[in-house]
Amino acid sequence: MKDIQADVCVIGAGSGGLSVASGAAQLGARTVLVEGGDMGGDCLNTGCVPSKALLHVAKTAQTVRRAERYGITTSAPEIDYARAMGHVRDAITAIEPHDSQERFEGLGVTVIRAFGQFLDAHTIEAGEHRIRAKFFVIATGSHALIPPVPGLDQTPFLTNESLFTNTQAPDHLAIMGGGPIGAEMAQAHRRLGCNVTLIEMAPSIMGKDDPDLVDVVRRQLLAEGVDVRENTRATAVSGTAGAIKIDLSTPTGAETISASHLLVATGRKPAIERLNLDAAGIAHTPQAITVRPNMRTSVRHIFAIGDVVGGPQFTHMAGHHASVVVREMLFRLPTKANTTTVPWVTYTDPELAQIGMTETAARDAGLEPRVELTNVGSNDRYITEGVEEGLAKLVFDARGKLLGAGIAAPGAGDLIASLGLVIGGQIKLSTLASQIVPYPTRADVPKRMAGAHLAPALFAKRTQRLIRLLLKLPA
Repeated sequence: MKDIQADVCVIGAGSGGLSVASGAAQLGARTVLVEGGDMGGDCLNTGCVPSKALLHVAKTAQTVRRAERYGITTSAPEIDYARAMGHVRDAITAIEPHDSQERFEGLGVTVIRAFGQFLDAHTIEAGEHRIRAKFFVIATGSHALIPPVPGLDQTPFLTNESLFTNTQAPDHLAIMGGGPIGAEMAQAHRRLGCNVTLIEMAPSIMGKDDPDLVDVVRRQLLAEGVDVRENTRATAVSGTAGAIKIDLSTPTGAETISASHLLVATGRKPAIERLNLDAAGIAHTPQAITVRPNMRTSVRHIFAIGDVVGGPQFTHMAGHHASVVVREMLFRLPTKANTTTVPWVTYTDPELAQIGMTETAARDAGLEPRVELTNVGSNDRYITEGVEEGLAKLVFDARGKLLGAGIAAPGAGDLIASLGLVIGGQIKLSTLASQIVPYPTRADVPKRMAGAHLAPALFAKRTQRLIRLLLKLPA
């Protein structure tokens, strides 16, 4: 057993853990990074990067199908699913060096490729190494949550952790779970020529998002031929590879469907099983490690970040947690994680992006929200691109404070951030409305949303009376 003494020991080399390790090492702290799986974690290997790469291939195929409407004659695209997955692999390979063991060792980080577990509050064991550190940061991420559906444990199925290594195109892909992963992969595979059934037990797919915005996405999925089954529960699963049967309980009764492949996308659970948290006295539940707003656990010198703490499970949130920890841990600056202006995006086409509170969340909080809608399909750039539908939404409290915003439109994820500055109080809506943006661009959308909010006051009767008075003055 080799003993290592460190200032900072980071457990988990996903996006959050890598950010802490990089920052700590470059600030001069003796840093150890422990990872038993792939460097880069879920985001690089089985999440954000591969899913967006596959979505890009699928969108390209859909662009070919739509070309005739613009006067371009083409034949229907022939999909080579294995080559599509090859692009996914290429994207991962291109980004891998940034997250590699070699890069971090070059920054001065000691990288240990083994799973770590606590021996006590000041020591972990990883492979042949025993590491004692002044601070620990747990950043082990999450795994796919497998629901207790009868027969599922005896039936072959995919999760995001195995989907992107599959090179056989599904003839019929059934997806259990209509959240962001389910919706994205449903549309991607439909565009890649697969029959797709999307099964969601709740009344609506993408249930955490605004219903008005979800409706824009739902209509597009249906228009492309995805069989969307909402308020539908899988009661049993059986079969073998290529021949899977799923028993469903639907609003109209029981039904059985057949599929060649099954993707389970019913949520995530924290990857904490190997950590032996009890040995360190770290408070936790099956759903998350308990942390304070500054990301400290119940043991003051141990922090936890990213998916393991529950809440919004996004790569950018893990990165934000990492910055909080570096300030709190190394600079000793009191700080806490931002929970009010966290953006999230579902990368369907159109994308659905939100930040702050949804109308439903505001209403549940007793805030009596006031809502303003903007048809973004009338944006001139969207018109030139043939986009016919899009919707944006602002949510205000009774006093007119902006609580949240959402956009359902192509590229919505790139448009939502500026509205977060308004929600967070860094700028006013009037600042956004007066911004000069290039024409014609999609950037006009948040500017127009702000302008639409300010227009009633600007063009009110009293303003008109003031203008009439001013017009009587000499020029």
